[in-house]
Amino acid sequence: MRVFITGISTEVGKTIASAIVVEALEADYWKPVQAGDLDNSDSHKIQNLISNGKTTIHENSYALNTPMSPHAAAEIDGITIELDKIVPPQTQNHLVVEGAGGLLVPLNDKDTIFDIIQPDDKVIVVSRHYLGSINHSLLTIEKLQERNLNTGIIFSGDEHKTTESIILKKTGVTFLGRINEEKSFDKEVVKKYANQFKAALESF
Repeated sequence: MRVFITGISTEVGKTIASAIVVEALEADYWKPVQAGDLDNSDSHKIQNLISNGKTTIHENSYALNTPMSPHAAAEIDGITIELDKIVPPQTQNHLVVEGAGGLLVPLNDKDTIFDIIQPDDKVIVVSRHYLGSINHSLLTIEKLQERNLNTGIIFSGDEHKTTESIILKKTGVTFLGRINEEKSFDKEVVKKYANQFKAALESF
C-alpha cells in the first residue's frame, strides 16, 4: 500500500498525521520535496516520533534550503525541480508519502504536488478547523475525486462537529480518525494514536 498525505493548507498537522500513519502501518516514509529546516526536517521529525523497528526513512528527492513554496525555494538554490527526478524509493514495505503544503503547491512553472500522486495511491487529507477550512477541505477533496482517487480524511485539532459533519456529508470520504490538541507529541502519544487508527487504516 502506498499512502499519500496532503493537507488543506500549511501547518494543519500533516507531519504528525504522517508519523501516526507510519507507526500504525510500520510503513516506510518518504518526503519527496523538503523546503527549509534541513537540520530538523520532516524526515527527522518522523524518525523522532516513531517507535517501530521496521520503518525506513527514505531520502528526499529535493532538499531545498528556504522555507518557501518549492518552486521559489528551488529558484533561490539555482535549480529547477524536475518531475521525472522525483522517483519513489524501492521498497517491499508500505510507503507513506508526505506532500508539501496543499495539493496545488507549485514545484515549477508547470507541475504541482498533485502531480506526484500516483493513480493507485490512497490519499489522506489532513483538515484542521479555521475560518475558511470547509472551503479548503471541499476544494481539496473535489480535486482528488476528479481523478477517482481513494480518499480519506483525518481531522486535526480541537473537534468542531458542524465543520466535520458537513465535510463528510458533502464528500463521502472515509473518516479515518481525529488527532486532538495535545500538550506535546512524542513517541508515546504517536503510538497511542497509531493504535487507535490502525484498523481504519488497514481497511482503507
